[in-house]
Amino acid sequence: MQLDLNLLTVLDALLEEGSVMGAAERLHLSSPAVSRTLGRLRAVTGDDILVRTGHSMAPTPYAVSVREEVHRLVRQAHEVLSPIRELDPAAMDRTFTIQCHDAVAASLLPVLVGRIQQQAPGVQLRALAENSVDTDDLRHGRVDLELGDSRPSMPEFRSEPLGNDRFVVAMRADHPCAAAGFGLASYAAQPHVVISRRGRLTAPIDDMLAAEGLHRRVVAAVATVSTALQIAARGDALVTCTAVLGRPLIEAFGLVARPLPIETPAATVNCNWHQRYDSDPAHAWLREQVRASIEEITAG
Repeated sequence: MQLDLNLLTVLDALLEEGSVMGAAERLHLSSPAVSRTLGRLRAVTGDDILVRTGHSMAPTPYAVSVREEVHRLVRQAHEVLSPIRELDPAAMDRTFTIQCHDAVAASLLPVLVGRIQQQAPGVQLRALAENSVDTDDLRHGRVDLELGDSRPSMPEFRSEPLGNDRFVVAMRADHPCAAAGFGLASYAAQPHVVISRRGRLTAPIDDMLAAEGLHRRVVAAVATVSTALQIAARGDALVTCTAVLGRPLIEAFGLVARPLPIETPAATVNCNWHQRYDSDPAHAWLREQVRASIEEITAG
């Protein structure tokens, strides 16, 4: 049997008001309309629901027994269809998953975790490394936010640029190129480590060098900035990476950063998420914390 769940709303009003007229006024319906619905309720339940006692109506024993349950069901349905949009971060109990490469994690997470713990101590943050191949984790909700230089092309995803970061060259403090003013030819003549999650041995900088008649020798391609910088710390290899987001790792390995001796577009840090979270207040709060953390890092 297919039930009309609108009957619950009318039943709740009838049991709360104790009369057809009162229920009609509460629901902004006509009395005849509520009377017809009461007839349907009687047919469905096999009970009179309300019976006349003198000049008023009284609920039947069955109606009294289901009154609280009916009210609870109607309230729950209202909460489902009209979710609360105001958020209390201090009362949140939720785990968020962010995916990003290690340089973003090293710079962002200390600031972001501090902000989250201050505002929402019940929130847990899980940070995952970038995958070497594209996945459906964002689509299926296994990842809440992806942070990086890529932007999804499918309309079901959202993307917001968080800021730009210029490129620098990281090297040992006693590297011959550490002296100020090394040129493009000197840069190209050194061994290089390329950062590529897909293991590519070239980068856009190689096309720019080729346009100047230069070619650099790439000795390795690694998936993470930390691995690349560790190689640089033990030899003569140069690592081209972002300045602000790469700074904590550059300093951690005792390296120095020098300006890239050619003008290149800055790297954009994008925040990507699935459209299902557009109206989720908690997810919007997380995005705001990430945005504010990036602003704090770049301002510093």
